[in-house]
Amino acid sequence: MTPVELSRTVLHAVRRAVDEGELAVAVLPERVVVAPPGPGGCGDYATNVALQLSRPAGQPAPAVAELLRTRLLRTDGISDVVVTGPGFLNISLDGDADGRLVRDILRAGLRYGHSDTLAGQTVDLHAAHDARAVVLMDAVARVLRSQGARPRLTCAGPPEDAWVRILGVPSDIPAGTGTGTEGPLRPVLAPADPTPLGRDAARWALLHPAPHDRPHIGDSLSEQHLAQRETNPLFRVRYAHARTRALLRNAADLGFTPEPGPLTPEGDGSLTSDGDGPLTPEPGPLTPEPGPLTSEGDGPVTPEGDGPLTVDGDAQGLIQLLADHPRVLAATAAHRAPDRLARHLVAVADALAPLLPSVLPLGDEKPSAAHRARLALAEAAGTVLAGGLSLLGIDAPEHL
Repeated sequence: MTPVELSRTVLHAVRRAVDEGELAVAVLPERVVVAPPGPGGCGDYATNVALQLSRPAGQPAPAVAELLRTRLLRTDGISDVVVTGPGFLNISLDGDADGRLVRDILRAGLRYGHSDTLAGQTVDLHAAHDARAVVLMDAVARVLRSQGARPRLTCAGPPEDAWVRILGVPSDIPAGTGTGTEGPLRPVLAPADPTPLGRDAARWALLHPAPHDRPHIGDSLSEQHLAQRETNPLFRVRYAHARTRALLRNAADLGFTPEPGPLTPEGDGSLTSDGDGPLTPEPGPLTPEPGPLTSEGDGPVTPEGDGPLTVDGDAQGLIQLLADHPRVLAATAAHRAPDRLARHLVAVADALAPLLPSVLPLGDEKPSAAHRARLALAEAAGTVLAGGLSLLGIDAPEHL
């Protein structure tokens, strides 16, 4: 169950309580926010919906929370609900929730996170006659389509030929004044021509900063978007995706395939890997230039420091980010803000890196169910990275 699905489940419980007369609330919330529990909380997710409903319902928040708790406990996929503090609902998903999430991602493929929430809605977008504005509008349109909307694009002038050929914006955007639109997209102008960077680096340089922030383009600033090293967030995202594809190839050579399940062997919740063996037996199409991204210039990516990584602990942050992907796409569409998606992809790539050295067996170790589960999780993360880059109009290569 993803956070979006859990949010809908909680909202459904609220509506049923109102319909059956247990809660007297005139105006229901449009959505319920669920997030990882804060200090003093427990479980997988928490929500303050009971505190929000307390005053309009004329009941103490703990009483509202207990009422909703009873309903949520009858829901498939939820194993426990605990009320803490002034009325927070702390929700635990059943033991196979992570496996179901990975299966859902692999089943949906690049369309994971797409929805029909905005189905039937036509959204008029208008951009100033500027490279960044047009690229921003194109990316917003792609994400809106992923949520079921039908965007209609206009521009203050026809797109320049270089924007079409190099930046990949549509060639058929009609000129218009933007009358009737929600307001023209006017991000801060790029300080220099982005086209020398090429399509992928240029689009990232224009979309990764928030529209009100100045892109780092021009002279030596442009070089950072082309550098194959850790300081370049686009490289980290694409490199992480390429590593997942290499793992699948290498696992096939070793005779095993991905299968969602527990990430650690039964009875051992603290499986660790020091990550000092080579990640891939095949030679180096994925090896970047020497730099801080790798442990010794040509070894596997590892977290900072020399200590062992804990597979189970590191994976939970990644799983939460993957589960949050549908919400990020919905927020990106709602706020017309592709930078939200770009930052999310960087977070997924950074959370994936500590898991990678533990995916393949080391030395004489035989592939186990835990290896297959980690491979499935890595494949799911790579799928989210590739799907997100596609919505930004950026390629996700299998080799770097």
